[in-house]
Amino acid sequence: MNLSNVQSSEIKNLDLLAKQVVEGFITGMHKSPFHGFSVEFSEHKLYNKGESTRHIDWKLFAKTEKLYTKKYEEETNLRCHIIIDNSASMHYPIVKKQTLDSLNKVGFSAVAAAAMIELLKRQRDAVGLSIYADTYEYYAPEKGSERHRKMLLHQLEKLLVSSSKATTETYQYLHEIAEKIHRRSLIFLFTDMFQTTKENTELFEALRHLKYNKHEVVLFHTYDAKTEFEFNYDNSPKKFVDVETGSEINVYAENIQQKYKEMISDYFKELKNKCLQYQIDYIPVDIKNGYQEILTSYLVSRKKIK
Repeated sequence: MNLSNVQSSEIKNLDLLAKQVVEGFITGMHKSPFHGFSVEFSEHKLYNKGESTRHIDWKLFAKTEKLYTKKYEEETNLRCHIIIDNSASMHYPIVKKQTLDSLNKVGFSAVAAAAMIELLKRQRDAVGLSIYADTYEYYAPEKGSERHRKMLLHQLEKLLVSSSKATTETYQYLHEIAEKIHRRSLIFLFTDMFQTTKENTELFEALRHLKYNKHEVVLFHTYDAKTEFEFNYDNSPKKFVDVETGSEINVYAENIQQKYKEMISDYFKELKNKCLQYQIDYIPVDIKNGYQEILTSYLVSRKKIK
């Protein structure tokens, strides 16, 4: 679901917004090649002639012109853990206030995580949350209660109004998380992957630690495509500042755009190949493109682990 599909431009209620995103996603699945997933979706199943009409979802019928009944399944006992990088680079682009048409990377990750938690609730899956930067800022184990879900949403809402100057030590906290999660789980990591070469080596060692414990790991590589991939700036002299180290450089964007795009493309390919090597699902996510890819990735990964 794209941000433009939501009525309000201001994020006043993350819980309500998550529900809107998921409702739009589910409706879209009924009309898409992912229809097979929607039939198996634990919330609904196709109505069969002769069945009781008591549980028909008439609201969904109005949108799809197909009859679905609400399907009530027992607890699946599937466990998911969402991890969010809250370092300074994730607070790019700089925004005065997080709105639906103006989110930075950590704001996008928070909304995406909230939508995923809503989908997890409908699938009756347990969810946990970790937030880190240069410290382990928050940890909650996997649970399925409504009280627990509200607590996680409260933590995500705090990300929408926070700022950070912290550097990242992703690998250190992933090792800690790997030690905390004992039962096989789905692991979703939101990070922009701004690490040094040495840190990337350490990071993939930590991801291997998660895989060693037989978890299904999905890496959502969050980035702003216009500026961080395309390097699309007007050709006036600009000062670029590293938000984590504070180092500066003055350049005309046009002079280095082509070389920059070649280098960043190579970096993305390297990340993809490394993830393929370690059997980690690598999903590059432009923060301007909405949440469909993220929610679809959850359903695909869920089928793998079941």
